[in-house]
Amino acid sequence: LNIEADDAINAVLRIKNLNDKEFVDSHYVVFATKNGIIKKTCLEAYSRPRANGVNAINILEGDQVVGVRLTNGHNELLLANRNGRAIRFNEAELRPMGRVSTGVRGMRLDGGDDEVVGLVCVNDPQTETIMVVSENGYGKRSDVDDYRKTARGAKGVKTISITEKTGRLVAIKVVTDENDLMIINKSGILIRMKVADVRVMGRATQGVRLINLTKKNDVIASVCK
Repeated sequence: LNIEADDAINAVLRIKNLNDKEFVDSHYVVFATKNGIIKKTCLEAYSRPRANGVNAINILEGDQVVGVRLTNGHNELLLANRNGRAIRFNEAELRPMGRVSTGVRGMRLDGGDDEVVGLVCVNDPQTETIMVVSENGYGKRSDVDDYRKTARGAKGVKTISITEKTGRLVAIKVVTDENDLMIINKSGILIRMKVADVRVMGRATQGVRLINLTKKNDVIASVCK
């Protein structure tokens, strides 16, 4: 994919077969941006890719894509922001739009340098839990049902207690006991851990230390399931 010099790949979706008409007509691509915009487009609109790509979402000045997920039309979505809040709503609240549309308000932010840090798609609330990680290496798991459903565009509820010790939120993932988590520091250190080793706890707690940051001013760079 040829991209501009100041651009970067943000997300990859693995699709089994774009020629399966029933599949592409019944699944959707959901985008979230750092300014809290969310948009849903039918997968069929992307089923004929061109060598130089196609327009996927209209991004406003100063905004950028932070998460992309494939959904089945009945999934629940969660967005989280840097200040430690998350919002949960059903994707039925999102009407499908064309490829070149901008989208609608998914989450109301706090202003200043607050921004959305991630988008997750829940398939099975009974077996999946929500994992959040803060920039200073703290993290926790909470039950999906701990996040009460709200209307799209609200401020959401607390997902982790942000303190000077924890730092602000950097990642949200949907995980099961079978998953591993890989956490990478900006200094280049990587740790791999079993999700099952992190106990499930309430939303309003600050979590537990997942990784020790030994270098001054080091923070978490990325979290991968």
